[in-house]
Amino acid sequence: MHRFLLLACIALTATLSACSTTKQPPDASIKTSSVIAPEGRKLAYSGDDAAAPRMSGWHHLAGRTLEVSSIADLKLQNKEVILSFDDGPIPGRTDKVLAILDQFGVKGAFMMVGEMAEMHPALARKVAEDGNTIGSHTYDHADLTSLDFDAAMAEVVKGELAVTKATGTDVSFFRFPYLAESHRLRAAIAMRDLVVMDVDIDSKDYFAITPASVTQRTMDLLHRRGRGIILMHDIHKRTATMLPTLLSELEAEGYKVVTLKFKKTQAPNNLVASADS
Repeated sequence: MHRFLLLACIALTATLSACSTTKQPPDASIKTSSVIAPEGRKLAYSGDDAAAPRMSGWHHLAGRTLEVSSIADLKLQNKEVILSFDDGPIPGRTDKVLAILDQFGVKGAFMMVGEMAEMHPALARKVAEDGNTIGSHTYDHADLTSLDFDAAMAEVVKGELAVTKATGTDVSFFRFPYLAESHRLRAAIAMRDLVVMDVDIDSKDYFAITPASVTQRTMDLLHRRGRGIILMHDIHKRTATMLPTLLSELEAEGYKVVTLKFKKTQAPNNLVASADS
């Protein structure tokens, strides 16, 4: 039984990796609320096998906690970023990402695939217990635009429930697989009190490139935008490898990592009174 689960996990991870590489839309489709900023400096290291620098001691990378109840509330200031990770959790990868985030004293937003969370509930719960933002990413990473509306929403709900059960916490954020969406789906998901997580900076860590190249690309895009939600994937080894370098560069250049928190909207007093009566 354990061997079957292990093989199933490996197969699913391979599928997610392949899907990200073949179906991810081009940069032109990236959703952004960032203001273009002047070009910044290049990374201070080079070479495909460059060792990831680690900063020891006290860190000053952690920024404010931003409470949001809708995508309209998700407004970042200059030199603010949100670190988001899709497709996990998976042992040997997600736990390394968690350790690195802890080392730098920052939190991320983890958009979990429901099936992965079901396979690794202890790890999924640890992500939540460490104080990270929890979101869902459908149940099995389906392209929702390839399904009819009812089937697509069933996939969303199934993923949300699986992640909620595994983490033991409410799921308040959602990201479309492949960033493939429709206005109708987006509106229906918002009606479930889920904040749809867009993307400003796509690291493309799912491409078969070196960790150094992923870091360089991410920083180059960030220099142009000045702020934004960074998309990464905690199922890839190269992501955990490049993350200390990326965080060191962000810290050295004065960026702050924002922690997301969901803020429940209050019903109007007259509506509450009407319901009570």
